[in-house]
Amino acid sequence: MNKHERGMKALQDKKYDEALKWFNEAIEDNPDDPVGYIHFGDVLLAAGEREKAQNFYRKALALKELPTPFYSLGTIQYEEGHYEAAAGCFEKAIQLGLKDKDTYFMLGMCFMMLGNPRFAMPYLQRSVELDEGDTEARFQYALSLIKSNFADEALKQFQKVLEQDPKHTDALYNTGAIYMQFLGDLEKAAGYFKKAVEIQPGHLLSGYGLKMVEKLKDIETL
Repeated sequence: MNKHERGMKALQDKKYDEALKWFNEAIEDNPDDPVGYIHFGDVLLAAGEREKAQNFYRKALALKELPTPFYSLGTIQYEEGHYEAAAGCFEKAIQLGLKDKDTYFMLGMCFMMLGNPRFAMPYLQRSVELDEGDTEARFQYALSLIKSNFADEALKQFQKVLEQDPKHTDALYNTGAIYMQFLGDLEKAAGYFKKAVEIQPGHLLSGYGLKMVEKLKDIETL
């Protein structure tokens, strides 16, 4: 094994000091190779040293623009709540060829956190297309649809989430909310809210949904 391979093995085994030793030697052997800096940053990130990790990712990018350091920087920025900066990093990673489900998902989530569900939609949709079985990506895609007032398509996506995970209480709530607010089917809405509360008694939104259904029923009988 070469030094990069030894370092990766140590990282996988969570032997961070050993991994740093191998990657540091790799950097000393070839200081113009960005890969050593990327791997060194990965170890620091795994060890919780975010600020130091960012410095090494930036060193790598100063040598050559590669997608993975942008993805890693984006992840750090996202976790720190800097969603606009994170979005810029993920966009750059995609431009440089990192067109996998996770990068599209994270970019979509940046726009969701920034309150721009319409911007989020195409990226979350692409993430789902790349992995139809990713329930969380599909749920977030459905949220972006309903927050953009595409109720019919959102309903389809929430129902697919429930096919994959029948106990997904947030999907149950949102499905009920669509039936109540957009389709006017109070009985179906109540059914979804009740199921969510049965699974998670403390699901406040579903509890509130049930109260709203009762109020609307009372209004209808007036």
